[in-house]
Amino acid sequence: MQTVLVSGGAGYVGSHACLRLAEAGFRPVVYDNLSNGSADFVQWGPLEIGDIRDAQRLDAVFATHAPVAVLHFAALIEVGESVRDPGRFYDNNVGGSLNLIQAARRAGVDKLVFSSTCATYGPPVGGLLRENNPQAPASPYGRSKLMVEQALADLDRHVGFQSICLRYFNAAGADLEGRIGERHEPETHAIPLAIRAVVDPGHTFKLFGDDYETPDGTAVRDYVHVLDLADAHVAALRRLLQGGRGEALNLGRGEGVSVRELLVAVEAAAGRAPAVEMAARREGDAPMLVADNSRAKEVLGWSPTYGLDEIVRSAWRWHEAERTRVQTAAE
Repeated sequence: MQTVLVSGGAGYVGSHACLRLAEAGFRPVVYDNLSNGSADFVQWGPLEIGDIRDAQRLDAVFATHAPVAVLHFAALIEVGESVRDPGRFYDNNVGGSLNLIQAARRAGVDKLVFSSTCATYGPPVGGLLRENNPQAPASPYGRSKLMVEQALADLDRHVGFQSICLRYFNAAGADLEGRIGERHEPETHAIPLAIRAVVDPGHTFKLFGDDYETPDGTAVRDYVHVLDLADAHVAALRRLLQGGRGEALNLGRGEGVSVRELLVAVEAAAGRAPAVEMAARREGDAPMLVADNSRAKEVLGWSPTYGLDEIVRSAWRWHEAERTRVQTAAE
């Protein structure tokens, strides 16, 4: 059984990747400082608590577990926070990633799958976003991810450190058995916010703009199930281990969903509609962000399995179970 070091493996996407790694016959070792992750999400291998900026701790973990590769998820992700405190994002996302890469190289590990984002792109050019779309991030978060992509490209080109960068669109949904799911604080993602607006009388779902040039006037996004993302990471890992070359790939369903369509899906799963509050457009929000995923299909043999209804139903089941767990613990 080959060991894979999963930085940020106690987080949302990272924990689902650990689940799929274990199912594929790998041994995931989670490396996480638990600042945003949850220890109870670490269910398929050992947990090593540490920060990606701590070189000494990383060296010890690499020496103990001797991984064959790294899946790198550890990052700060909240876009608004990156605008308020860019330095923190560059320190953690860029500095921490370089520190992790150098620790891997010292340990003789030369393969890494990087959790990147469609936030590295600029405005869409002519519809679907393709990998050759101009990269002009609108936020320090997106720029921090792009900087790591660029560093990885140089490391591949000049020293043979191989990597695949996976640019997510909107990760959503949860493990179908309800073991892990989406747990963020503060929560900024649309589906959990819409679910909260169903179950919590004190919350409304803010609909930012209904005058876009889209079929129903609301912004369109590409929601991809977190298990589909996890499957893509396993496929990327296998490609690297088999000697395949690295590159950057889009991960999305390739289908757009408007905010209004998303709210209808949440209502169908919950049996009642979220409370909605209209708000002005947010500066910088694009009318449509949808992936061209054809390159990932070609390179990885990957195709998304789950549609919008299953994405939302799995998220609803997870959040309902999570709410019950919190209430039980409080009693």
